[in-house]
Amino acid sequence: MNSQTSLFQISSFDFKINHLFVIGILILAFSVSFLIRAQPAEYGFELNEFDPFYNFRATEYIVENGFIEYFQWHDDKSWYLPSSIENLLGQDFNCNDCANPERADKGGRNVSTTSQVMLHLTAAITYQIFGSNLSLYDFTILFPAIIGSLTVVVIFALVRLFAGTTAGLFASLLFAVSLPIIIRGSIGWFKSEPLGIFYGLLGLYLFLSAINSKNKKIAFSKIIFGGIVMTFALTSWGGNQFFLIPMGLFILALPFVRKDHKFLLWSIPLFAIVFILTSSMFERPGPSFVYSLSGLSLIVPTIFLISSIFIQKISKDKNKIRNSLLLLISIIIIGSFLVIINEESNILSLPSFRYLNAVNPFLTTNDPLVDSVAEHATPTISQSYLFHSVLLIFSGLGAWFLLSKKSYQSKIIIKNDMKIFVLIMGITGVYVSSSFIRLEVFASISLIILSSIALSILTKEIFKINLSNRKSHSLKISYVLVIFTLFMVPLFVPANSNWISAVDVPPTILTGATNHPASNDWLDTLEWIKTNTPENSIVASWWDYGYWIQTMSERTTIIDNATIGSWQISKIAQTFLSNPDEGWNILQNMNVDYLVVFIAGERLDAKYNDEQIYYLAHGGDESKIPWFVRIAELPHQKYLESDSFTKTDYFWNETLLGKIIPFNTITYYNSQLQLDSQTYEPGFIPLSVKEIKYNDSKTDPLWLVYASPSFYDEKPGSVTGVFVYQINKNYIPINDDLRINQRTNLEN
Repeated sequence: MNSQTSLFQISSFDFKINHLFVIGILILAFSVSFLIRAQPAEYGFELNEFDPFYNFRATEYIVENGFIEYFQWHDDKSWYLPSSIENLLGQDFNCNDCANPERADKGGRNVSTTSQVMLHLTAAITYQIFGSNLSLYDFTILFPAIIGSLTVVVIFALVRLFAGTTAGLFASLLFAVSLPIIIRGSIGWFKSEPLGIFYGLLGLYLFLSAINSKNKKIAFSKIIFGGIVMTFALTSWGGNQFFLIPMGLFILALPFVRKDHKFLLWSIPLFAIVFILTSSMFERPGPSFVYSLSGLSLIVPTIFLISSIFIQKISKDKNKIRNSLLLLISIIIIGSFLVIINEESNILSLPSFRYLNAVNPFLTTNDPLVDSVAEHATPTISQSYLFHSVLLIFSGLGAWFLLSKKSYQSKIIIKNDMKIFVLIMGITGVYVSSSFIRLEVFASISLIILSSIALSILTKEIFKINLSNRKSHSLKISYVLVIFTLFMVPLFVPANSNWISAVDVPPTILTGATNHPASNDWLDTLEWIKTNTPENSIVASWWDYGYWIQTMSERTTIIDNATIGSWQISKIAQTFLSNPDEGWNILQNMNVDYLVVFIAGERLDAKYNDEQIYYLAHGGDESKIPWFVRIAELPHQKYLESDSFTKTDYFWNETLLGKIIPFNTITYYNSQLQLDSQTYEPGFIPLSVKEIKYNDSKTDPLWLVYASPSFYDEKPGSVTGVFVYQINKNYIPINDDLRINQRTNLEN
């Protein structure tokens, strides 16, 4: 049966055999993508990482209270700020955001101005339509895996626009297994990227489809809808500002490669106007987006396009291109000059450092808080190779095909403007991804588009070769086997770090963001806080765990993963590294009721003087001391040994954090030399034993009220200990000379 054989007809659409094949491949791509993304569910059906817990709580608020209430919601469970903060601010701490009306009185957070609004709105709407048989928590766990898998259809449509159906199908299959995309869109990853990429690629498809449409009415509708969808993309994930870079560069190129200037004169400005207006309607990015660097990256190319077309219209034929180029060069020079001036005057609203760093990977930051975030790390060559593997080969081949003047037998026709867009997309995607690991998703999208074009051309060329039947079949079979092998290898090799196993990890809340096996330590602790502390309790912890405590324990926190108040994060770091009395004073001034600390280590199969030995350096708060020191701007020599990691005796004996970590260093050991030492020496690691230092509710500044189950286990293996301390409101600091006698009387 011929692939063009008609099966049935719906209105004017003739459904053929090849359509059935396309649908089958897309279903396969969706299924493979979902199965890979669903692997973390085998460890426990939980939200993954940190931000998803806040996004779940925000979505829950919409479902329970409605959309109007959501846009008026000031979340008072986050970023608690005491009414009087004067005692909190030492000489080294400036509270720049304390006077912010968004955080007046007792702090909190204006949700709609500081959140990915469309993520919450889309999830709430789809839950109300499709989620009747699921709890909202379970729905938000499934949401990113489903949306991420559905994006295989969107990228199929996008690439099909460039290079035909075959290339689109290759793109959908490659997208289904792309490691950078899957690890930021697995089950439970209810964060910005899956929905943001879905909307971003859909908006890109509508824009490019519109300017390639011969039907002006359809083009008009797609442009309007495309501008709105691209706004949805931006308000779902701020990282989608990336798409404005290739779009802006593409618009700059259009007057040189397109002849239908009348169409461009209304279509491109219409898209820009719709996108800018709809973006301004949201509180984030808001009206300021118009004159921000991101807004101008679309507005300036649009103005250039209009000006260039006008110049070409009044210029002589031989001078048209030259005059347009002179205008472009002038804009680049003026723009560069304005950027230099803006460094002094701050006329333009610049994005945060992470967005600037994406545009200029050579920028560096002195902010340790930015450096401490793992996803802000610069990808290494080995990581980039793991992420993209064979895509690097075929994307290069795809770029070569696009630049080549050779006429291929396959007769794949890619218009010049689409060639330019694909090349711009490829270059900019790889460029911005060089700054942050998180942005490797854009490199992956760019490489997938180029690779799918290369594979489409190769496949059609190979299958059109006419040799003797035996040679022809052998060549075609060999080609299929080679391509299949090349793309299957990174799925399974190396055994413990391939495209599939890299996603096969437990949800973060089961490991505490360590490499430990899954456990219920954090879940049990959060439930204990919820059921055993007053509802109006204020809980302090490092910012990593703020969203967990707010969402799962329903308690107010001082700091959380939004990091919207850097001075408060610095103050908590200072609290941890202060002496116990100073730390107690800060906690008192913050009205803190409970302090949570997380420790990760290994319980060794050995004893020291009949006591179980532990090695603490597995990613808990004990491993974050170098960051605490940097963020609090304290001398690291005081708290860390020469290796800048091992804690000093001063840390263990004189700091609040050293006191509330229920372990004590008893020796230092070198496994190669099989020697131990009572003092630290380079090459030696600290070994500890259990020691609860604060457990007296009368005399201690705070006392241990809960320790998670792993702490009490005696079997060798991992220790994932979460500890809850209650602040002693009646404690009298021993360093307060005027009250020493009162404390002595109290102790007696």
